[in-house]
Amino acid sequence: MIDRKVTRVRDVMKTKYDLVDGMMTVKDALVKMQHIETKCLIVDKRHADDEYGIVLLSDIAKQVLAQDRSAARVNVYEVMSKPVISVDPAMDIRYCARMFTKFGLSRAPVIEAGKLLGIVSFTDMVLHGLMEKE
Repeated sequence: MIDRKVTRVRDVMKTKYDLVDGMMTVKDALVKMQHIETKCLIVDKRHADDEYGIVLLSDIAKQVLAQDRSAARVNVYEVMSKPVISVDPAMDIRYCARMFTKFGLSRAPVIEAGKLLGIVSFTDMVLHGLMEKE
């Protein structure tokens, strides 16, 4: 039996992220964005029974920039994905990578007991997960 150390999502995730309101304009959300390295914005819940959403910078490029729409006239809710597929912080990064592949994801919020803890991406898993093992 092989005794190998499991790298968990919590070990590689980014804990700094940008949380925005879905009613903000895309322009205002981008101006507020401080953590460009996450390449996304998390859309906050509007109430306790709501779910988080996500807007990737690539979504903005495809749905606003490429369609020549004004970022000052498009609201975040118009381009976000909601509900978002989230990841548990205790998940092994091998399974997280498989889930990303299966569902065509590049990043996802890390949520535990309904609380947003961070963001994880393929880049985080590869650079921080695999490189630490070598």
